[in-house]
Amino acid sequence: MKTSLTELPKYLLKLHQGAPINYESLPEYDKLNPIETPGMQVDLAVERMRFSKDKTELKYNDFLTLEGIPAEVFDYRLGNRSALEWVVDQYRIKVDKRSGIKNDPNRAEDPEYILRLIGQIITVSLETMVIVNALPKYQFSDAIVEDVVSTRTNMVS
Repeated sequence: MKTSLTELPKYLLKLHQGAPINYESLPEYDKLNPIETPGMQVDLAVERMRFSKDKTELKYNDFLTLEGIPAEVFDYRLGNRSALEWVVDQYRIKVDKRSGIKNDPNRAEDPEYILRLIGQIITVSLETMVIVNALPKYQFSDAIVEDVVSTRTNMVS
């Protein structure tokens, strides 16, 4: 991507918020290697996804495992976890203990939705980190840091 420094924040905003570019319109990451379990019927429904210990694989369900998740995906953080970790945590079947209401993220009308979403989230994470890493490093003065810490302390107390 050859873009001027002033255009990077604009591209980043469009990537995350909407038209003309946003994550749902981005292509899926095309270097994932889907591994299907032999002898099982094709099944794209998710119950609960899990990462391998090294996070290079995602067990999508008993039928499908996705290999080849790049480590850089986990550098793009939403608070204390990556965007992909957030999707894996949120897109699972849950039952509310009090009401018994079942929350099922699977879409009968679009069974590939979650699989496609994973590929798009990987793409947006990688694109975001390319942009962030292209930005110059900013050095805050001690006065600015002290002001931020002071303001934050006053807000908490």
